[in-house]
Parts: sequence; structure tokens; C-alpha cells
Amino acid sequence: MDFYFDDLPSTSQSTPKSGHEDSQMTEDTDNESPRGKSSSLSMTDIQEQDTSSKVTDISRRVQELVENINNSRTSDQKVMDSFQDKLVAKVTEMCQQMKEHLFTVYEENSNEMQLKLLELSEVLESCTKLNSELLEASHALAGLRGALAISQTSEP
Repeated sequence: MDFYFDDLPSTSQSTPKSGHEDSQMTEDTDNESPRGKSSSLSMTDIQEQDTSSKVTDISRRVQELVENINNSRTSDQKVMDSFQDKLVAKVTEMCQQMKEHLFTVYEENSNEMQLKLLELSEVLESCTKLNSELLEASHALAGLRGALAISQTSEP
């Protein structure tokens, strides 16, 4: 954004207060001599040059300030971009570490579940074996009971 004040009309022209006019200026306006006009014109020229130089100076300073502000904004943007890049990299790194930790936990849990399933399988196998033995014992008892009942009915 550029500001230029060169085209603005000057508002700082000095005008003498009434009653305090310079006698030279009064004479110059009354006297139409070429010397009087050149003296009057040179005073006006000096005032215009002074005003013009002040406006130019202010314009230059404003332009410098605007450039400084724009440079600061550019610098701020670079800092924010750098911060964002570093933050994204750090978050990505943390996510990767969390994934690795999760996979480690998954593997540990899988190993524990494998051991528990092996134990459960052994217990179920033992239960199946005991159930078979119990059924055999039950059949043996039923056979003994049947033989005992027959022997009691055959005896007088």
C-alpha cells in the first residue's frame, strides 16, 4: 500500500495577521517596480519550496513507515509459517510415536491372549478327559447297580 502526498494542495501557507504587515511588503504591493515584484515573488517561492519540502519529507517518512510495516508483516508471516511447519512436524512425530506404542501394546496383549487361550485349551481338554472318565465311572456304577439288583432278586 503506497501513500503519496505530492498531489495534495498545501494547507500550510503562512499569511500575515492584519496590522502586522511588513512595511517592505506594503511598499512592494504599492510600488509596481520590477525589484519589488521579484522580492515578493522570491518570498512566495521560498514559502512554497519550504512547504513543498515539508510535504515531500512527510510523504517520504510515511512511505518509509508503510514499507517498515509491510516488512514487519512479511517477517511475521515467515515466523508463523515456520512455526506451523515445526508444529506439523512435531504433531506428525508424536502421532508416529503413539502408533508405535499402540502396536507394541497390541503385540503384548496378543501374546497374553495367546497364553490365556493355550491355558484355556488345556483346561477344556482336561475337563473333556474328566467328563469322559466320569461317564465311564457312571456306566460302571450303573452296571454294578444292575448286577446287584439282579443278584438280590435271584436270592430267595
